[in-house]
Amino acid sequence: QVQLVESGGGLVQAGGSLRLSCAASGFSLDYYHIGWFRQAPGKEREGVSCMNKSNGITIYGGSVRGRVTISRDSAENTMYLQMNNLKPEDTAVYFCAASAAPEVGILGLCVPSFYDTWGQGTQVTVSS
Repeated sequence: QVQLVESGGGLVQAGGSLRLSCAASGFSLDYYHIGWFRQAPGKEREGVSCMNKSNGITIYGGSVRGRVTISRDSAENTMYLQMNNLKPEDTAVYFCAASAAPEVGILGLCVPSFYDTWGQGTQVTVSS
């Protein structure tokens, strides 16, 4: 069974840090494009950070650039999102996702519709 399971969300004060984890089962993340997305109440799901499966190119959303880092651990078959200097506007449900699609250009890599396997989401709340 193909599955992604997130962990690591929670409540943190502004300026704090969190590391989200996403463990994959039933498939190897090494052969998938991977991404982190978030969705705040009343807003559309947006890309936070995504990584190309072939060349490792990563892209970051404008609002988080410089504050987050995406990574993957082949041995653990897990992807991570390290978030630093968190702000109240980062409050959202965070989702990990994977795509086995063929190569895609930079503009398409962090579009939610490109991804076909999703985790259940984990809540991140940043207090001011």
